[in-house]
Amino acid sequence: MKHILIIEDDLHIAELERDYLQLNGYKVDICQNGEIGLQKVLDGGYDIIIVDLMLPGIDGYEIVREIRRNLEVPVIIVSAKSEDIDKIRGLGFGADDYLTKPFSSAELVARVKSHIQRYERLMGKKASVEIISHRGLEINTSSHKVLVNGREIILTTKEYELLLFLASNPNIVFSKEKLFEKIWGEDYFGEPATVAVHIQKVRKKIEPNPADPQYIETLWGTGYRFNA
Repeated sequence: MKHILIIEDDLHIAELERDYLQLNGYKVDICQNGEIGLQKVLDGGYDIIIVDLMLPGIDGYEIVREIRRNLEVPVIIVSAKSEDIDKIRGLGFGADDYLTKPFSSAELVARVKSHIQRYERLMGKKASVEIISHRGLEINTSSHKVLVNGREIILTTKEYELLLFLASNPNIVFSKEKLFEKIWGEDYFGEPATVAVHIQKVRKKIEPNPADPQYIETLWGTGYRFNA
């Protein structure tokens, strides 16, 4: 049984989410405080985290940032904040998904299921060891470690999947739509625009000069290409 942690200060909303997830076979814990919720996450044992942005203790942004510094587990932000800047900030801190309140319980379950399955497929590749190397960039497909000139780079699940796909298919141009389909899947409810957000975050982490990228090139009006 997959174990989910909901970090949400509105108990009514949290209980509705919990009840529907439990009906679909998940084990669910609720925490209403940001600091306590983060500690529960870091203690381990959860398969996916659902976190609100506005929380007592520390906010959801800080929770996502700390999770990404320490763990690799899917994170879904749920928030009443619907502005693009909030979504970009949340995804930029390392969240895998962003749901704007109000949303249907069926949609939440679908996204939880999708992210858990995708994460398991990604982790299942550990049996096949391969090192992808391009001009100082190394990707170890067994350990999921990414090194740039010997320095380890910490990526979120989606950032890693995106970089791995591009680096595994060098010198080929992929549109945002194609990358969205390959990395997020057809059953994902988001928009292809999220690709650009993740490309930007990957560049900040791996490029010597993100403004003049040497690995991931933008071809305006066409898409992205990994330069081998």
